[in-house]
Amino acid sequence: MIDAGELRKGAVIELDGEIYQILEYQHVKMQQRQPVIKLKLRGVRNGNFVERNFQSGDKVATVFLEHRPVQYLYNDGDLYYFMDNESYEQLMLTSTQIGDGTNYLKEGLVLEIQTCKGNTVAIELPASVELRVTETEPGFKGDRATAGTKAAKLETGVTIQVPLFINTGDIIKVHTRTGGYLEKVS
Repeated sequence: MIDAGELRKGAVIELDGEIYQILEYQHVKMQQRQPVIKLKLRGVRNGNFVERNFQSGDKVATVFLEHRPVQYLYNDGDLYYFMDNESYEQLMLTSTQIGDGTNYLKEGLVLEIQTCKGNTVAIELPASVELRVTETEPGFKGDRATAGTKAAKLETGVTIQVPLFINTGDIIKVHTRTGGYLEKVS
């Protein structure tokens, strides 16, 4: 049991016999009142979203997460398939379980899966991934010195802002937490 004030985004807690992952955490201070901690939670088993408020000092049960390495294989519509690197079992997750991580999944990518009591809680992507630019406006000579950006569609289908000198076919490094451009690889 920990104090509700120590909770953070991404943590997994148990409430009323259900396991939830914290999607959003907000500490709200009201004038002449005790601070309130507002949480947006996702149920691990059913995927339902719940909002709960706690007072500072309330105790919450945290849950132990098991981390295992997996490799992304492919997706079929809304289903994403992974292979456990230790047991070679295939795991199937929905896009709801993965969230924004679907924007950075590339065949063969090795990442970690988090499980709790046999239920998949989330995937943990590497800090950055290398993706090919499939569509963008052409870059022009002299654009390297400017700080402007343009939209670029990547091989996973996500569109991000990149510097003007990036061209179609370039491979770039993308930060998976923010979705931002990091550097040109080749």
